[in-house]
Amino acid sequence: MDTLSGNAPALDLEPAARQISELISSIDDHQLSGPTPCPDYSLRELLAHVLGLSVAFRDAARKDLGPTTGTPPGSALLVLPDDWRKSLPPLLDELVAAWRAPAALEGMTQAGGVNLPGPVAARVVSNELVVHGWDLARSTGQEFRADEASLRSSEALLAPGDDDRSGPDAPFGPPVPVPADAPLLDRVIALSGRRPDWKPGD
Repeated sequence: MDTLSGNAPALDLEPAARQISELISSIDDHQLSGPTPCPDYSLRELLAHVLGLSVAFRDAARKDLGPTTGTPPGSALLVLPDDWRKSLPPLLDELVAAWRAPAALEGMTQAGGVNLPGPVAARVVSNELVVHGWDLARSTGQEFRADEASLRSSEALLAPGDDDRSGPDAPFGPPVPVPADAPLLDRVIALSGRRPDWKPGD
C-alpha cells in the first residue's frame, strides 16, 4: 500500500485516544519529571506534546488552519498546563470527532507546518496516538493495549520504503531490529525507533 497516497481507508481514532485518556488518569505528579522512551522528552514534556498534537490535528481535520497547524514540532517550548488532567481527555474526544467528519478526509490540510492530504493526516495522527500512548504506558509502568487496525496502519506508515523518513528531519529515529516473528506491537514500536523492551532507568 502507498502510505503517502490519499487512498488509504479512514481510521477511527477512538481506540487509541481512549487508551491515552485511561493512561493519564493513573499518572501521579511525582512521575512527571521521569524519563520516557523519547530521549528528549520527560513525561511532562511528552504529555504537553500529546496535548499540542491533539489540538493541531483536531484543527487540521476541521481545516481551521493557522498557528495551531502551522507551527513545526520542536519550534516552541513544551509547557504542560496545570489543568492537563481535565483538559486533555476532552481534547482527545474533539480530535476523534473531528476526524469522523467526512469533510476531514477531503482535500489538503496542514499539521506541524506540513501540507498533506486529509487521509494521510489521519494516518499520521493515528500513529502519533499509538506510539505516544505506548510511550506513556512504558514511562508509568502501565499496560498498553492497541487495536489491530491502528497497529496495521502504523506498521504500513513507518515501514521503510522509497519515501524513507528515517533521516535527521524524521519525526522518529531509525528502526530498531526485532525478530520477524515479534508481536505486531513490538514491530511497530521498533519501526518508530524505540526498543520494545524499554523501561525507566534504561
